[in-house]
Formats: sequence, C-alpha cells, structure tokens
Amino acid sequence: MRITINNKEYEIRDTKDEIRLIDLLRNELKLTGTKRGCDIGLCGTCTVLVNGQIKRACKLRLKQLKEEDSILTIEGLAEGNELHPIQEAFIKADAIQCGFCTPGMVLATKALLDKSPKPSREEIKKALQGNLCRCTGYQQIFEAVELAAKKMRCRGRRTPAAS
Repeated sequence: MRITINNKEYEIRDTKDEIRLIDLLRNELKLTGTKRGCDIGLCGTCTVLVNGQIKRACKLRLKQLKEEDSILTIEGLAEGNELHPIQEAFIKADAIQCGFCTPGMVLATKALLDKSPKPSREEIKKALQGNLCRCTGYQQIFEAVELAAKKMRCRGRRTPAAS
C-alpha cells in the first residue's frame, strides 16, 4: 500500500488489519509530533488531517485508508524552516504551556480555517471541542485561532498542499 504523508509517498508493506495510523506514524516513520493520549479518540492529541478532514490517528486503522488519501501531521504543516501562521499565532498568544495538546489543536485549527477563514468565537469553540487542554484554560487558544485567521487572511494564503 502506498500512502502520502506530509506530501511524501510511503510504501507500507505491513498493513495488518489492526495496525493503527498512530503506531505507523510514531513507531515506524518516527513522526512523533502526533501524540498518543487517551487511545480512544476523545482527547484530540492524536489529531491528523486526512484529505483535510480531522481524524483521530489512535482510532484509524491502516485498512481504512485508501491509496489516494493524503495525510497531514504537524511535521508537514510548516513550509521549510518557516513556521506556519497558525504555529506563529499559538506562540504569540501564549497558547502553549506543556505542549502536549498543541499539535492536535494546531491541526484542528487548520481544518477550521480552511473551511472558515474568519470564524466567530463560537465556531472556534465548536471546532476545538474535541481537543482537550489541561493547562491553558482555552482562552489563549481561542485568541491564537483568531490571530492565525487574521495572519492567514493578511498573507492571502491557506495552508500547504497536503490538506
């Protein structure tokens, strides 16, 4: 099976029914930005985007993927050595404390802003409700999303082609 992750094609030889995407990412491909949290798809730390849609890598089995699927992890968001505007906004808004939830929050934000470049606070809350944070109290995260939306509109860009 061939799958595309962060615009790079991988040949996956062992596609046993029970192998989860998070195990492939972290253990085989060493893409450790996707975090393992609850292992039941409720905390959002394992969030990745498959064809631009939020998916929980801890629940997604390789057998559920198609060869034409494009997967984006946090490692694929930045372009070269330059942070993506969403990443910049999270730093500027002090929306990162322990950092464990950040990759999932950032990718959930990307999915939101790809659909709604100027989201309301309520839309932001709804979009991030599947991502848990135990450190920030969410206020800084909501502010980071608003700042990211503004940065992206000003730059006239959405996100890398891996969406």
